[in-house]
Amino acid sequence: MIIKKYHGKTESDALSLAQKELGDCVVLMNSKEIKQKGLMRLFKSSYFEVTVAKEEEISVSERSYEKKKEESPKEDTKEKASFLMEEKKIEERLSSLEVMLEKQMSKSEKANEESKADAVAKEKEAGKEEPSTELSNTFAMVTSMLKENEVDEQYISSILDEVKKGLKEDALMEQILSNIYQRMILRFGKAEKIVPAKEGVKILFFVGTTGVGKTTTIAKIASQFVVEDKKKVALLTADTFRIAAAEQLRTYANILEIPFRVIYTTEEIIEAVENFKEFDYILVDTAGHSQYNDTQRETMTEYVESIRAKAETEVFLVLAANTKYKDMLSIADSYKKMTEYKLIFTKMDETDTYGNLLNLKLYTGAEMSYITCGQNVPDDIASFDAQSIVKKLLGGK
Repeated sequence: MIIKKYHGKTESDALSLAQKELGDCVVLMNSKEIKQKGLMRLFKSSYFEVTVAKEEEISVSERSYEKKKEESPKEDTKEKASFLMEEKKIEERLSSLEVMLEKQMSKSEKANEESKADAVAKEKEAGKEEPSTELSNTFAMVTSMLKENEVDEQYISSILDEVKKGLKEDALMEQILSNIYQRMILRFGKAEKIVPAKEGVKILFFVGTTGVGKTTTIAKIASQFVVEDKKKVALLTADTFRIAAAEQLRTYANILEIPFRVIYTTEEIIEAVENFKEFDYILVDTAGHSQYNDTQRETMTEYVESIRAKAETEVFLVLAANTKYKDMLSIADSYKKMTEYKLIFTKMDETDTYGNLLNLKLYTGAEMSYITCGQNVPDDIASFDAQSIVKKLLGGK
């Protein structure tokens, strides 16, 4: 099985390159348009990237030839590396914390003035009017931005109170922002990636409500394990309610040439674990259901508990980033009754507010794991990056 990526000005150009190298029998796994970021979009146009698969085995000599081709530098590789290095330098300068937040000053100026006016009014009522400081002005600005990103006010107050305790009243803006930035990153914590079991196979359950992208997320993770990490993976689905979901996962299993089974009972999942005990991972898709459906939740609990003693197990609660905050809390509470879990946020490309990621992290205490931002397999998934999300929460890109 060969899986490779090709670039071209159009999807057809990229696919033609793939067919020229691998033959006409390649299978198109996904295609996406790559747009330049930041200032570089002014100087270079977008291009297309396709991922293709070829099921036929190639000869030893062809493999050797391909390896040499990949190892040998190309002229456009040097040009691209230089281009990306220059882009990185520009973006690093533009994304510095102080510059990033000062850009938001004009945007939130009205809100800041209102906040300061309210504060002055309250101080007057209390009989202790005090002059505004860099600290109070910066706090007002940050509060406004976090509220715009729908961060829960109780968490905003908690974070700023911690920061204030460690700062002097005459602290400079740069120092204040740096402390807020670091405190928020610490609140998120380090992303917990999936790692192999200490011994034997690791079972990974993916749970969540209907339509959040569990099946596609599983396909992305399985593809990375098989193609990049060269791990032995099996796919199971307990979603017997939606035929399309099972067939979708079966299709990915066929492309990756890995085992796939549909599970109907706890006895069948125990049997599957026994059959695949020499594998690295078993990924289990579960039926999406309402957080209010106790019967289905109990069924999922039985599946998880039936194999805990037989293999190392992890559960991932998959949440859509564009879900309403109130609904997220209800979902999190519902699945907490079932088991401990780690968090995966999908559909990051379908929202421009990221406060719920911080809200759910602090509400549940669960570890952050992955985020996804599209339908393309295996590309549109990444380990959770606290620094990137905090920058977005503070008004950056």
